[in-house]
Amino acid sequence: MSLFKRNPFGHILFLKKWIIRIFGLISHRRYRKFNNLQIEGSEILRNLPDKNVLFISNHQTYFADVAAMFHVFNAALSGRDDSIKNIGYIWKPKLNVYFVAAGETMRSGLLPKLFAYAGSVSIDRTWRNAGKDVNRQVKNSDISNIGKAIKDGWVITFPQGTTTPFKPIRRGTAHIIKTCKPIVVPIVIDGFRRSFDKKGLNIKKRNVLQSMVIKKPLEIDYENESVADIVTKIEYAIEQHPSFLKVLTPKQAEEYIKEEEELNKQREFWSS
Repeated sequence: MSLFKRNPFGHILFLKKWIIRIFGLISHRRYRKFNNLQIEGSEILRNLPDKNVLFISNHQTYFADVAAMFHVFNAALSGRDDSIKNIGYIWKPKLNVYFVAAGETMRSGLLPKLFAYAGSVSIDRTWRNAGKDVNRQVKNSDISNIGKAIKDGWVITFPQGTTTPFKPIRRGTAHIIKTCKPIVVPIVIDGFRRSFDKKGLNIKKRNVLQSMVIKKPLEIDYENESVADIVTKIEYAIEQHPSFLKVLTPKQAEEYIKEEEELNKQREFWSS
């Protein structure tokens, strides 16, 4: 690889590789020691083409979700089955992996800017800015950049556009799917909200079982399915359809919390 070879966004791949290596080394213990990341579906990743793949996922933290996916993707491509044990896989990371993120988040400091260089496709959200609700037009350049990333490799997106669970799916994701016609792979994560703060930078609780389930690619009729149909498929695929939401009475909620506490005890794997 040429020392100054760049990707379609002008990022020098040599620098990107070292950023991924360094952050990979720093973050690895968050999923292997402080907490335990359980993985399903590594074989699906190995059977995907090198480009034109869109991963859709529910969202729990700003950065920890994506960092975990970088680990899982590279470990799987290195031959590991549902494991990120032995971090040697990070030495030769897949460099055409991107993730869609809010521009204001990725410009909020030096650390996010470094994360952005590792693969962010930054967009301006049309519904939210600086913590306030807004209503503005989609930038054509944002759509173009996502399409450019899909054409070049693998792209991770969070169709709800927020870490709050069971929020509506943004229709823009369905439009991108119909336009770019990528292979769409759902991922369902859990445990990240319990183990990290909202940004995903600080460990909030240890000994939490984190999970990541990679599902089979969705079957989509790009020409004939409507945007609404694709939105519904996404909701079910990432388990954020309203039917997954439990409607609880106060008494049921109390019992549910107790069950969750017991479940968390069972999930502990690392003695303090």
